[in-house]
Amino acid sequence: MQRCVLVLAFAMMACTFEGRAVADQPKDLASALTPLASALSGRMPQFEVTGHLAVPIDGSTQPIDVRMVRYDEESFDLALTHADYAIEIRRRADVTAMALPKHATVFIGRGSVDAADSLKPMAIADRLISKNSSLGTMTFGLNLLAVGDIEATLRGLLASANFIHDPSKGCWKSGDATVTCPKEQSISVNAHDVSISLHTKAEVGVAPSAEEWPGMKVTELPRGELERTLLCGVRRATEVLHPGNELTKPSQSPRSTENGRLTWIDGQRVATLWGTPEEIGTAHGKLLPDESRRCIESVLYSFGAVNTVRTGRWFRHDLEAAYARLSPHIPERHKRETQALAVSLGLEPEIVQVLNVFPELFHCSGFAVFGTATKNGKLYHGRVLDYMTTIGLQDSATTFIVRAEGQIPFANVGYAGFIGSVSGMNAEGISLGEMGGRGEGQWDGAPMATLMRRAMEECDTLKEVQDLWTNSPRTCEYYYVFADGKTNEAVGVAATPESIEFIQPGQTHERLGEGIKDAIVLSAGSRLEELRRRVTEKHGQIDSEVGQWLMSRPVAMSSNLHNVLFVPADGVLYVANASHNKPAAEMPYVKIDLKKMLDDISGKSSVTQAP
Repeated sequence: MQRCVLVLAFAMMACTFEGRAVADQPKDLASALTPLASALSGRMPQFEVTGHLAVPIDGSTQPIDVRMVRYDEESFDLALTHADYAIEIRRRADVTAMALPKHATVFIGRGSVDAADSLKPMAIADRLISKNSSLGTMTFGLNLLAVGDIEATLRGLLASANFIHDPSKGCWKSGDATVTCPKEQSISVNAHDVSISLHTKAEVGVAPSAEEWPGMKVTELPRGELERTLLCGVRRATEVLHPGNELTKPSQSPRSTENGRLTWIDGQRVATLWGTPEEIGTAHGKLLPDESRRCIESVLYSFGAVNTVRTGRWFRHDLEAAYARLSPHIPERHKRETQALAVSLGLEPEIVQVLNVFPELFHCSGFAVFGTATKNGKLYHGRVLDYMTTIGLQDSATTFIVRAEGQIPFANVGYAGFIGSVSGMNAEGISLGEMGGRGEGQWDGAPMATLMRRAMEECDTLKEVQDLWTNSPRTCEYYYVFADGKTNEAVGVAATPESIEFIQPGQTHERLGEGIKDAIVLSAGSRLEELRRRVTEKHGQIDSEVGQWLMSRPVAMSSNLHNVLFVPADGVLYVANASHNKPAAEMPYVKIDLKKMLDDISGKSSVTQAP
């Protein structure tokens, strides 16, 4: 869905900007492109563009019908129709509607809209395309086309794109991009794995009502929320799918603020935080404002918009419903930290609250080996997180070292803007990793990520961790590996709201297979088979290097967001995060020494203070 929206707005322009310089391109191509370029650049006060796209989605090329109509400076219609989903947006001066015909539902927004997040057609490319995306050159091109002689500008752009005319086939080519003009005011483009056929006309009919949708269920929304979700969702998608240097080569300058310090270790962010919940939340926001924004936009807006189209339900409403039921089971100290984080980021507290229960709505592999299974008898705990690299959470990847007032210090392998834990280890040698299961909607309990963080803050033995899970109301279905490096103990856990089962090392289990001595191995399907094979093959030889290999593909999936190898007896963890084009398992691991990082915590820093 993200690719569909991007292709609609930018694929034609992408063809015009790539390639080498060649002079004297045929005027016919510039003439043929003029109607569409006039429409996309805002030169035409009214227009209608209709056509078909074929774009890669989930590994296969899929067709989408497109219709886009601009009526005036405030109003437009946009419709995308696919075999499995459909979306229609109608924007007028005082109301915006997003209809989902296949769900027979429509979301109608009224009220004010922040200019920065508005879908108003005028100069929308400046708001729709992120400055941190490599697609920013297309904004420049559209702005060029908006002034002066449009055909002359197009000829100049085409000259730099190396389009060569093939009169025998009636087309123009540049690399693997082919452009044809089957009839007047029509254009067909085939480039890379995308094909587009569009027809433009200047005449438009009367704009239909944005408030009348016979036979559809109506959900009223604040207009600002509706337009922000759509615009910010697309803008964040431009960063995820076409990242610029700001994201692929971020500045690695260390910085600090009161109660916090951000450093880089071999290319990975490590944020050290200490103090009261308010001090930790404030420092978190000050050190990681952009990274937190990206995490929030990935979840609430990009994923939120796509999930709304998929389900027919407003995504934020689902998150808010989950939070209302989960909130009574979240410690007050965590709520205070979240509130301070929101204030520090300049966001509504509700936005950060619902972000932090996101893992409850969507449901990886893990192992612990020790004793006879390892080279030196030491315990190694591996954790594979296979979790939606497609929404760009890797842009916010941060390992947090936290010394909270009155709590056990810990390392949390996580994401900016998110205070819970899905992978972590504390200073007492306790390490934890989770694997999601089923049961979405069973939210009358403590959020999984809250229990994980509480265990690191409160537990210094494996029994205490088990007691915490046994005695706490739980949500959904989750699987875990818990380990204690002090005693070389580990346990697998299968937990639902109604029951909890602890799986001991070497125990044969109907879903996990025959027991392996001094090992806990959790995964599913072929990944479980491969992980078991590897652990058995390397039994007695496993060390930190082999432990990392155990988590390589295909044990890790293509959606592998992060991998962690904990060595809790040494207070050390090895972390790998996904990049924009590689899963975590194909990225280098970075060694983080929790004990050393905690020893270095102080209220002073010699690096630049964050604002």
